Amino acid sequence: MGENRSGGSAPTVLRIVLGRRLRALRVRAGVSFEDAAGALGVTSLTVRRIEKAEVGLRIPYVRELLYRYGVPAAEIDEFASLAREANRPGWWHAFRDVLPEWFSAYVSLESEASVIRLYEPHYVPGLLQTYDYAAALLRTGFPGTPKDEIDRRVSLRLRRQDLLDKPDGPAVWAILDETVLRRPVGGAEVMRAQIDRLVESLARPKVRIQVMPVSVGAHPGAFGPFHHFRFGRCELPDVVYAENLTGAVYVDRPEDVGAHLEVLDRMSVQAEPVARTREILGDLRKEL
Repeated sequence: MGENRSGGSAPTVLRIVLGRRLRALRVRAGVSFEDAAGALGVTSLTVRRIEKAEVGLRIPYVRELLYRYGVPAAEIDEFASLAREANRPGWWHAFRDVLPEWFSAYVSLESEASVIRLYEPHYVPGLLQTYDYAAALLRTGFPGTPKDEIDRRVSLRLRRQDLLDKPDGPAVWAILDETVLRRPVGGAEVMRAQIDRLVESLARPKVRIQVMPVSVGAHPGAFGPFHHFRFGRCELPDVVYAENLTGAVYVDRPEDVGAHLEVLDRMSVQAEPVARTREILGDLRKEL
């Protein structure tokens, strides 16, 4: 992903993985950036950008590099097939009219993650939102936006939820601040339905939800929301996503990711246990 990035291009996760594989093969073969670039007739910067997934994987370039690295012909064909797949736009490309470039990377990461851990101090995470809750949030975030555009944005958010029904979908572990459940979004009826959705989500074997009570006071995650992604591919490191008003930062530097993961671990101990979440949600619903 690049250690820290706001905005910019949004490669698919597979393209990131293949770029890292190309780097590993080059290093194993003892080929310098300059020598690899010479085989392609390009600058060394182009090779660096290919390995960092900053550009698409041109199949002739991929084949030439793999040949230069001593990869067998059969493996070159297999790699080229994966490169073609990596170059194809993800399903979310159909929503590019309402999907900011900086968030495209998030959807790609979310789609390929094996584990998603997150802390949300303000709103229910998109993967667990109802239509009406999402629409109310988007109307607030995009005032004056035509209804059909809001509907498109909501459709994108709900389409993302499909991965929860996939057998190989990610495990989701969310820590929600109590204020998330008390902040009225769309009115009492919308909030009741949203809490019902959270209760239903608890029945999913791969979904965990914990509530961080206000009574805990200050805690290590109070600086803001963030999401941690872990993948089933050894080539791809853990990534942390943190959003701001106009963009996002993606972090994969091990020490930074480790700091966020440590905070999530500490917060999971401070928050109410998962076994109490259903009871807490039921009590909050009664208040509505």
